[in-house]
Amino acid sequence: MNIKECKIEIKNTIQAYLNKDEFGAYRIPVKHQRPILLMGPPGIGKTAIMEQIARECEIGLVSYTITHHTRQSAIGLPKIEKRSFQGIEYSVTEYTMSEIIASVFEKMKNTGLKEGILFLDEINCVSETLAPTMLQFLQNKTFGNHSIPEGWIVVGAGNPPEYNRSVREFDIVTLDRVKRIELREDYGVWKEYAYIQKLHGSILSYLEIKKNNFYVIEMSVDGKQFVTARGWEDLSQILYAYEELHLPVTEEVVRGYLQHPKIAKDFANYYELFLKYQKDYQVQDILDGKAEEHLKRQLRTAGFDERLSVLSLLLDRLSSDFYETYQTGEYLKRLHTILKEVKEYFTNTYMEPDVIMADMITQKEKEFEDKKSAGLLDRLQNKIWNQIILKLYYFKEQILLNRLKENDSAFSYIKMEFDAMVQDYQNKIIETSSSLENSFVFLEDTFGESQELVVFLTELTGNFYSMHFIGEHGSEHYVKHNQSLLFSETKQELLKEIDELKLLS
Repeated sequence: MNIKECKIEIKNTIQAYLNKDEFGAYRIPVKHQRPILLMGPPGIGKTAIMEQIARECEIGLVSYTITHHTRQSAIGLPKIEKRSFQGIEYSVTEYTMSEIIASVFEKMKNTGLKEGILFLDEINCVSETLAPTMLQFLQNKTFGNHSIPEGWIVVGAGNPPEYNRSVREFDIVTLDRVKRIELREDYGVWKEYAYIQKLHGSILSYLEIKKNNFYVIEMSVDGKQFVTARGWEDLSQILYAYEELHLPVTEEVVRGYLQHPKIAKDFANYYELFLKYQKDYQVQDILDGKAEEHLKRQLRTAGFDERLSVLSLLLDRLSSDFYETYQTGEYLKRLHTILKEVKEYFTNTYMEPDVIMADMITQKEKEFEDKKSAGLLDRLQNKIWNQIILKLYYFKEQILLNRLKENDSAFSYIKMEFDAMVQDYQNKIIETSSSLENSFVFLEDTFGESQELVVFLTELTGNFYSMHFIGEHGSEHYVKHNQSLLFSETKQELLKEIDELKLLS
């Protein structure tokens, strides 16, 4: 399975395991809820999909890399207890609670979530002393004397032996008690994720030209050389940070993330070209509909890699605008819901406006912290919550500065501020729509109905934020070209069928 299919299957399994009957009992008894064993190459995103699944199912997540544990931390420390059997007292060895099991109970206590996922990474790479304990855990869901609580589902992840020398093969008895899922790398699926995570445009552009460099693990005389999905994502973060700080991105910087010298060198050279194309082709002028004719002529005669890079520059800038409008829209929706609560307070209580706002801030800060500690917020949601808390503080300060003592006048001020924010948002939508249409016009004038336009259209279709924007606000050129592309594909299929019929007749 690719990682998208894998996520769906794990999520479906978890929903089936947590499904209850009319009496509140799990329809699949706990003893028949097989641990999920996820096997796949390193750095492909196994941990990330577990975090996503836990958020989407609104359940807890406790995550461990099991190779960091000793037998004692996994099963607990031995202790001597006195027991009486047939009137005779004996000393019996028991164990304290496992650190891992204790973490599950701690998570339940801190978040109030009674159900969740216990995720154990590198489960087939444990030491020789810990191996029997892990086999017992997969078979019985117990560490020492203690079982994981009901409602917590075990997911283990491991690497195939070709990627890790310390891998231990599971026996048939163990494999017969787990639900095994094989995971493989898939650039097309990863690219959807990369768009959502807003990975750096140079990375997406480079990989579109050299897809074979997306995931590579090789042995050489100097040892293992590799590039993983995790490496590209972490490289994206450092590129953004270095650019913001105006620091040079050298080949040595890239090698820290792409641990394959040839690919690291190749990408570092491409990154320099990517920056050069940014200056040469004046992307902002294209978005503003002011592209000069000499740029169109230059691009028509450029090599395929250069044309594709310029398309990526356009898509990267548009994607940033699509992301910004999406984020602002989600922020305004959430803020609007909270301001309706504020209005209710102002209408039904006799407290002064600044006191009401202080009370609302306390409530929302607690709600934010609860969700954050439970792991129910992704990066975007976390950012939106931070923006909301800051805005509520701003409203409170403005109420005090303007000495608004009456609830009606205080809320009128808040409404005026919110309406201005909505107007700015609408202006941004108009600006982004204009940039999108100008991009289509530029590509039509430069290439006509060519493969470049098809690539541009395909990339827009594969980007979550662009499709959300077009779905909400429309795009005349996108609809026109999309229909034209679909008609062209249908025509090609019909011609192919006719040719096949001719061969048969």
